[in-house]
Amino acid sequence: MAHTNRLYSVLFNKCPRCGEGDFFITKSAYSLKNFDKMNKHCPKCGENLVPEPGFYQGALYMSYAFYVAFMVIYFLIFVNFFEQYLDYFLISIIPILILLTPLFYRIARRAWLALFIKPAEKKVIP
Repeated sequence: MAHTNRLYSVLFNKCPRCGEGDFFITKSAYSLKNFDKMNKHCPKCGENLVPEPGFYQGALYMSYAFYVAFMVIYFLIFVNFFEQYLDYFLISIIPILILLTPLFYRIARRAWLALFIKPAEKKVIP
């Protein structure tokens, strides 16, 4: 049975309409050649995953929000549990954000499209 939940599609690289087809060509965000390659249409339902040129510019703002949220949470963890090691926060934040860039890129694109595409209705079998 297909998942037609927006959060599921964002987290698991699925089409926001049907919840079955893959959004990105590869499963891994850390594939060196294809981390950013998307399907133009859903392989299962045919939904257009690139509605118009420049559509994903809004995803830049979403990825920025993800970075800020991550940094605030990371900072609060350090302040509350590792205050004596606060210098390590400053040393570690840049490499961690660089490592998270492909992941946040993909999640932001899927989340941006999920805002605009309504999930398909589940078929009820009587």
